[in-house]
Amino acid sequence: PLRITSVAGGFPSSQTFLEVKMLEVAMAIENGADEVDVVLNVGKSLSKAYDEAANEIEVLREEAEDATLKVIIESGALSTCDNIYQASLLAMAAGADFIKTSTGKIDISATPEAAVVMCHAIKAYNQKTGRKVGFKAAGGIRTAEEASLYYTIVEQILGSEWLTPELFRIGASSLANNILSAIEGKEIKYF
Repeated sequence: PLRITSVAGGFPSSQTFLEVKMLEVAMAIENGADEVDVVLNVGKSLSKAYDEAANEIEVLREEAEDATLKVIIESGALSTCDNIYQASLLAMAAGADFIKTSTGKIDISATPEAAVVMCHAIKAYNQKTGRKVGFKAAGGIRTAEEASLYYTIVEQILGSEWLTPELFRIGASSLANNILSAIEGKEIKYF
């Protein structure tokens, strides 16, 4: 089924007033969004203002109502495994249905290393709470080989039950074009 996804919450930097973020999420829902992507406030996360960062996501979770909420942790900006792990746990505890590697708007987007850390955080969170949170690798994934690597990471850490569109996604329009081109045997620029 076709689903409508919208970015909101001061995308891509998340650097605006909470009230503006709330309004953007509410307007996305009002206009038919089934899924909403927001960015965890990287500045608050890096400065260890975890309560403030979590509060923003909790408020946006409420505004998103029953829609799928994907929280982008911007792993490339967080730099360290510990920062990525903490941001992942924070986003999940605050109500994320998915955690996502990147907006694709900064130099370092999805990396296999960040994916491993995020999947371990998802596994730990699931073991502690029983709630399954999805993983989305996004930004810079261009080849079938790269996509296969992320698929393998998810399968090895989280298991085959995560290999469904409800729990695992890859955000890469150039990848889709490359796969379509390989299938058709000619260059396809659908996305």
